[in-house]
Amino acid sequence: MRRVLMQCVSLVVFLGFASSAAAQSCPEFLDHEQRKLHSRDSVNLCEVAAGQPMLVVNTASRCGYTGQFEGLEALHQQYKDRGLVVVGFASDDFRQEADTEEEAAKVCFVNFGVTFTMIAPTPVTGEQANPVFREINRQSEQPRWNFTKYVVDRSGKVVERFPSKVRPDDPQLIEAVESVL
Repeated sequence: MRRVLMQCVSLVVFLGFASSAAAQSCPEFLDHEQRKLHSRDSVNLCEVAAGQPMLVVNTASRCGYTGQFEGLEALHQQYKDRGLVVVGFASDDFRQEADTEEEAAKVCFVNFGVTFTMIAPTPVTGEQANPVFREINRQSEQPRWNFTKYVVDRSGKVVERFPSKVRPDDPQLIEAVESVL
């Protein structure tokens, strides 16, 4: 019994060390609780993406580009085992988000089968931008429209920005994603 207890204590200490090491390597701008879309649950992107490359996208459920959810989900499925973390930030900055989170969630999860992390509606432009987009905007250029895509490397540096018209299956976007894997 004592041996089992010591092994459990060792495991807890190891997991605590691993967790603190991951938190130390995580960029500060990711270390914030973000509420998930149409949920009471929240997510800290340091826990989800510390040390992993990311594709960050501002989204809207009533936009001419909303169909890109399908391609974003395909990218997520294709590259998740290689470490890519896709995160969508629902936003009404361009007045194209659904009236309710329930409706936005239906568009994402039911209509397009999204399984990657979706964050509840939040500002992505200007002084009111959430902490993730404040830093992305500082490093790059803030979104001019919905479905602007940012490829972020393992250290939290934005390596490439793609405007709305660039589809998730565009060869240049794929190349940028593969460059950070």
